[in-house]
Amino acid sequence: MLEIWLFHLIKEDLSNFVFQQDGAPPHWATEVRRFLNTELPCSWIGRSGPDDLMLHSWPPVVTPCDFFLCEFVKDQVYVPPLPTNLCELKQRISAAVQSITIVTIYILSWHYTCN
Repeated sequence: MLEIWLFHLIKEDLSNFVFQQDGAPPHWATEVRRFLNTELPCSWIGRSGPDDLMLHSWPPVVTPCDFFLCEFVKDQVYVPPLPTNLCELKQRISAAVQSITIVTIYILSWHYTCN
């Protein structure tokens, strides 16, 4: 899909964005990571780094995107005007994480305990 559809559309300006890959098992396949490392060196975000080492030890059926934090951060970061570079993206992510209050954490822990 990436090779056939996405890169065909953006081939002229590959240096102007950062590709974000979620942690779904098919997206973490060795072939996909190698392709991204070749086509987008240092310009993609996923569950592993450029050396293909796993950064976290989540079970394969549970991805980081399944948890509150990922959805909360995405809701805070991806609002217009969208980040235009990696530095701005990192700043927005940091600000979103820092905006989580102790009350939010308490409510989440209560919610997950009750369910």
